[in-house]
Amino acid sequence: MPQTDAQTKALTTAGLNLIAQALSIYDHNLRLAVSNQRFREMFDLPDRLVQPGARFDDTIRHMAERGEYGSSYSVDELVRQRVGQARTFEPHYVERRRPNGQTISIEGYPLPQGGWVTVYTDITHTKQSEELLRARSEELSDQVLTHAEDLAASNRELAATIKALEETKRQLTEIEARTRLTTEMMPAHIAHVDSTGHYTYSNRRLSSVMPGRPSDIVGQHISAALGPSSFARIKPHLTAAYQGSSPVFEFNEDHGARRIRVAFTPDQSGGVYILSMDITEETQTRVALQQSRRRALAAQMTSGLAHDFSNLLTIILGMQSKLARMELADEAAELVAGTRTAARRGGQLLNRIADMTSHRTLRPQATDMHALLADLKLLATPSLPPAVGLSVLDLMPDERLLLDPGLLQDALLNLILNARDACGASGQITVSAHRIKRTWVEITVTDTGPGFTPDALDKALNPFFTTKGGEGSGLGLPMVYDMVKLAGGDLQLGNTLVGASVTLRLPYRTAPASGGGLALLVEDSEGLRATFRDMLIGLGHAVIEATSVDEAAALAAEVPDISLILSDINLQGAATGLDLLDRMDGTGLPCVLMTSLPTDDPLHRTALMRAPVLRKPFTATDLAALIAAKDTA
Repeated sequence: MPQTDAQTKALTTAGLNLIAQALSIYDHNLRLAVSNQRFREMFDLPDRLVQPGARFDDTIRHMAERGEYGSSYSVDELVRQRVGQARTFEPHYVERRRPNGQTISIEGYPLPQGGWVTVYTDITHTKQSEELLRARSEELSDQVLTHAEDLAASNRELAATIKALEETKRQLTEIEARTRLTTEMMPAHIAHVDSTGHYTYSNRRLSSVMPGRPSDIVGQHISAALGPSSFARIKPHLTAAYQGSSPVFEFNEDHGARRIRVAFTPDQSGGVYILSMDITEETQTRVALQQSRRRALAAQMTSGLAHDFSNLLTIILGMQSKLARMELADEAAELVAGTRTAARRGGQLLNRIADMTSHRTLRPQATDMHALLADLKLLATPSLPPAVGLSVLDLMPDERLLLDPGLLQDALLNLILNARDACGASGQITVSAHRIKRTWVEITVTDTGPGFTPDALDKALNPFFTTKGGEGSGLGLPMVYDMVKLAGGDLQLGNTLVGASVTLRLPYRTAPASGGGLALLVEDSEGLRATFRDMLIGLGHAVIEATSVDEAAALAAEVPDISLILSDINLQGAATGLDLLDRMDGTGLPCVLMTSLPTDDPLHRTALMRAPVLRKPFTATDLAALIAAKDTA
């Protein structure tokens, strides 16, 4: 049977009473916590001063009044002095001769929790032996005897110091182990380099922040650990840190195409502390959210203007229609026809503005990039002149990705048509697509035209900027840019040796595994849960259900074969579907969210940046398209 607290206390007390030394432990409030029988006997203390909670100053006063410390001090002054020393307690070893002729050694050690422990040892016999040695050893000089006595005292003091150091070492070892465990659990790389740039400490998380880099880097130079390209990007900031600054910056590392945030903090010894984090997903989400906000602002600014302008164009077209029915001179008829053409062109321009500023939302679904690129070539080829060739280089892996295929195909067709116009009667257009690690999908459209002028490179993404004169609206590239930013990606313009280049980077997100399996359905409405359960079962899934984030997380941890999580955003309790995504981070379980929230709701906008979202109401076909069950059945 396990021992009770009373039994443990009794055994501890019995053990302390068996040792030869007197022992007392006072807490940080100067109250007695523990003492043994030898402590009471050595100083002849009354019961009240050896009970837990007895005051330290009362004990000192009692001993002083009985002459324990001689008669050269006033009692009040002695008590005040000893209490002051106790409040600033430090390890010590002293020897003292008592009024009764006994000689004792006193060893004191502070405790980590506050307070101190003191051990009193009777060394009367040892001191008597030393005095006897002095009296009987006439052959030894006084200097040798004194040295022997000092050496014995030093040995005792050294032993006490060693005990204190061993206890301190034990505490420091525990603290270091806890600190290292804590730093190694953090999703960031924490390190220190000395004044020469060599690592003196690392929490072995560099490879998780920058995939492909080593983990055991202590002793390596920072340039070797990071590689030439990444080191070149951080070198100016590291130099600034060596000079006393504390820079915080971001950069894109080439090896894994990740976005890294780094903070340098100089230390007093000439080295630098380093904190680096992978913020790729954060950056993608931030970019997408910023673009959504820009589009919302643009929509507010243009919606009223577009509405009024559309009404004016309608009136103009109506009046021109009346004029066209009148008997007018040929010259006037031509003017009427030209005015009607210009008004219709204005209407088309308004429609394109509406497309850019409307509340379009990405509808990501499991997309076969091989099929999309093949369809792209099929759709674009008929619109090209006979002497303009189109090549599609498909280097994508055989994985379905979460993309909006409609918007992506529209964007690529737009770029191909722009390249066609740049090539003129003859030329070559090339579309290449490949994966950068598991971070980005990169699609590049190049042509053999004249390339971008410096002015075009600077302004091409601005709405209404065009190099086509009256034939262009200046909205093609801005619409492509809008699509890319909504997806959390980026777009770059440039020139090659033979023409122009437009590069799209989109987040590389694999689609949930399809073909049935066990699905975890998280929905707090019983009626909706039954509907979604039937949909999942119809798609070949077995289903387990939960109504809250806590319940879903517990099931995900306990049930090993879950292949898909379908969760509402608003759930039972305070936690949302976004919190469930956080709880599932690192498990590899694909998550699909669903909601009836409007698209401008903050939760809905944030969810779109983190996972595929189904807008309620949806059909089994919509669900099947998203989890790719229909395409792989």
